[in-house]
Amino acid sequence: MTETDGRSLPDRRTVLAVGIGVLLVGGIAGLFAADFGSAAPEPVEFDETVSVGLTLEDELRLKSGSPDVRLPRIQVYYSQYPYVVGYYGVDSFVAAQRESTHERQFGFPTAIYVTDYAALEPELTPEGLPQSDRDPDWIAAESAFYVVDSDTRMPSGRTAILSFGDRDAATAFADEHGGRVLDWEAMLEADIELDSAGAVRDRVQDQRATADRSVESRFALRDRPVGAVVGENGTTVEDAIDAAPPNTTVVVPEGSHEGPIEIDKPVTLRGRGDARIVGDDNGTVVTVRSSRSAIVGFNISGVGNTVPGPDVVDDHTHRFGDPSHDQGDTVGDDYWDEDVEEDYATGDTAIAVGTAENVLLADLDIDTSAAGIILYDSPGAIVRNVTVVGSADYRDGHMGLVAMRSPGVIENSAFVGGLDGIYTHRSHGIVVRNNEVRGNRIGIHLMFTSDSLLSGNSVSGQEYTGIHVMTGPQRNAVVGNRIRDTETALAVGGSNSYIADNVLTDSYLGLRIDATNSIVEGNVIAENDDGVETWALLPTNRVTHNDFVDNDRHVGVSSGRFRIWTYDGAGNYWEGAVGPTDGTVIQRPYTPTDPVDGRLHRVDGTGTLARAPAIDALEGFQGAVPGMRADGIIDTAPLCAPVNEAWFNRTGRTNTEPICASGTAPERELKP
Repeated sequence: MTETDGRSLPDRRTVLAVGIGVLLVGGIAGLFAADFGSAAPEPVEFDETVSVGLTLEDELRLKSGSPDVRLPRIQVYYSQYPYVVGYYGVDSFVAAQRESTHERQFGFPTAIYVTDYAALEPELTPEGLPQSDRDPDWIAAESAFYVVDSDTRMPSGRTAILSFGDRDAATAFADEHGGRVLDWEAMLEADIELDSAGAVRDRVQDQRATADRSVESRFALRDRPVGAVVGENGTTVEDAIDAAPPNTTVVVPEGSHEGPIEIDKPVTLRGRGDARIVGDDNGTVVTVRSSRSAIVGFNISGVGNTVPGPDVVDDHTHRFGDPSHDQGDTVGDDYWDEDVEEDYATGDTAIAVGTAENVLLADLDIDTSAAGIILYDSPGAIVRNVTVVGSADYRDGHMGLVAMRSPGVIENSAFVGGLDGIYTHRSHGIVVRNNEVRGNRIGIHLMFTSDSLLSGNSVSGQEYTGIHVMTGPQRNAVVGNRIRDTETALAVGGSNSYIADNVLTDSYLGLRIDATNSIVEGNVIAENDDGVETWALLPTNRVTHNDFVDNDRHVGVSSGRFRIWTYDGAGNYWEGAVGPTDGTVIQRPYTPTDPVDGRLHRVDGTGTLARAPAIDALEGFQGAVPGMRADGIIDTAPLCAPVNEAWFNRTGRTNTEPICASGTAPERELKP
């Protein structure tokens, strides 16, 4: 990630928007646009498609470290989408075309090609990935035969489906590696179960319950029997740790105790009263090297001042697979990890936990000019009721908490100042909930982290982004957070994520959607300069039952092709949407990217406009002129009442227009 310079916020934002625009123009220029004048378009290089079905992490790893792996792919020309869409995995396409909105967004397939393994005699890696000494050719999907339920796998671990241009070759592969052979018609009817945003939505409650059990289990570490007391078993904390048997508690009386200290056995370090551990302002104060250790009830200070520094913070790009940058024989993601670890997982910190599982850090106050907590290869950690106060200028500080390959639970804590409040790297499944994060560069920053739950956090005052989910992860849930007073409140990338019930206010940009195949529902997006920007080229997200209120522009930028933000007969609540209602929805489509519709909420008397014949004429004009529909967004069934009534009542917004003639906005399906 490369940061911008220190100009004022509006100037930086302009530069960022221009940079993104250049990036997208360059990216689109390299894509193969479908030629609908051709009766039989030819297959293209896969790199020229808009591809889906593989995380950025897996894609980069395969390119740099596994050149012989040849994943099954499929490319599709659509009648209403200008670029060829490339799917990693035949099942990805089969699942996508079953979605009820797929044909409305893309049209129907005009040509479909799949990879042909018939002449390759592919072998499988120990992980089940197909490999060969060359790339497979492309053949028409309807002429291929498909081996399902074999030992072949995709990088995610799901079963891969291989396609063969010859039935005998498919049968031979199935005989060796298991599975059965289907033709194209049977393939389209086959049972396909892929992780989806809907599954993530259904998972939220279970993930919360699992986190609760983890917290309860780790809290048992607080109640270990006393094994040593500072002052009775030696004069220092280190003396008492050395004296304590494993799985006991080291009691530290109130008062100031010198650091640094190291915990190298499974003990609980517990402070009484106003117990303080004070470092010498040179290095890390507490180092934990043993699993099932605990630190409870301390004020920790005296941290050294070794931090990433401005070269990393403002002018550094982490490089992926660049052997000139790193030493050793590692490739691919190892280069990236070494780069990130060098910058973000080293330096001075109040508490460093290294290769120690199931650690408890609770009831702590940390004052630091560097990092607060660094978790390194330490899964299962519980961080609860911890306050980290870092540098007021993020360029002079470090992270409040770093979780480097360390999923766990971070809850009921506060991270104030410093670089990023909470930074995660490959910490799949981490739960970050009910924290206060303010005054950072980025509040909560996920890198290469999938399957996380970010819930109930209050985030504000960030220089750049309140919550940023980066680097193409999958299946993240961002639910019920309150984010305000940032440049961008929430930015979500990757795929198959669930973004719901967040309140995004008082920022330059409320929500940036880089994600695909995701559900965005139940959010309040209010009082921002721009409510939403959409940057993903594929129109595959379900965006419904959100409230858009008092933004200068509800949608600031919409890149890619035409999007329909309506699902199952219901859309979103838009301040400014006008027209007659049936008591549930407004019976006139609303297009927030249209120059007229996009200004209606800034015009007095929208209720009168709802009855104006010119509005009905405009609706017909929008539908008839393709130029008004391309690269835009339309809600064909805007809600006539807000979804989040409690927020509207709490903020005194009880006179919203138009009011439903009868009834209320429908509950969204499967609300967690």
